[in-house]
Amino acid sequence: MKFISWNVNGLRACAGKGEFDKAFNALDADFFCLQETKLQPGQLDLEYLGYTSYWNSAEKKGYSGTAIYSKHKPLEVTSGIGIEEHDHEGRVITLEMEEFFLVCVYVPNSQDGLRRLEYRMTWEDAFREYVNGLAAMKGVVICGDLNVAHKEIDIKNPAANRRNAGFTDEERGKFTTLLESGFVDTWRMMHPEEVKYSWWSYRFHARENNAGWRIDYFLVSENLRDKVVATEIHNEIFGSDHCPVELELSL
Repeated sequence: MKFISWNVNGLRACAGKGEFDKAFNALDADFFCLQETKLQPGQLDLEYLGYTSYWNSAEKKGYSGTAIYSKHKPLEVTSGIGIEEHDHEGRVITLEMEEFFLVCVYVPNSQDGLRRLEYRMTWEDAFREYVNGLAAMKGVVICGDLNVAHKEIDIKNPAANRRNAGFTDEERGKFTTLLESGFVDTWRMMHPEEVKYSWWSYRFHARENNAGWRIDYFLVSENLRDKVVATEIHNEIFGSDHCPVELELSL
């Protein structure tokens, strides 16, 4: 079973370039998960034969948002994590399948000057509690833009970015805590020493120079660890400042 996750940084813009259709069809996933759709209901009619799409939009227009295209009918679809404070920005959508939960997430950015770091810490704790609640019932697949480069291997210039959003000790610590609560970083499990990035700034020719960050992930609960067949980071695909990431599970 093949899963794709992609922060499209505005689905209308990505689709308008022709890149989304091309990638969607080429990757041919069972589940195609999106972050930062920046869409309100009815703003874009983008459906594909054989897929049903599920959307969670932010209340604020042109901001955040998640979606999943699925070839398989879920038992249930849930938007948000059930906490009013955290459920206005369209950041989480969950499909319950027979064997697992699929959680597509767009983690809040701590922003310039770390002005949203305190909120981010609160959000991290709430999200971890949410996915651990799911994991108590069955396997969990978490995918999306987690807005953190976990280790120095996951970022081109670790020293220069030490106190920048996405590479603070606090954010990296929360990611470690999430893994220690019972989840596996599938890319790093399969590629322990490989350097590959999933996001590049639009500034300073970052993508051209491969000065990137690995901030897009597939995590699985420990009971799915042995089901991981393959992982990939598709840095050959353009259309966004992020590239798609892939997980293949034997289910």
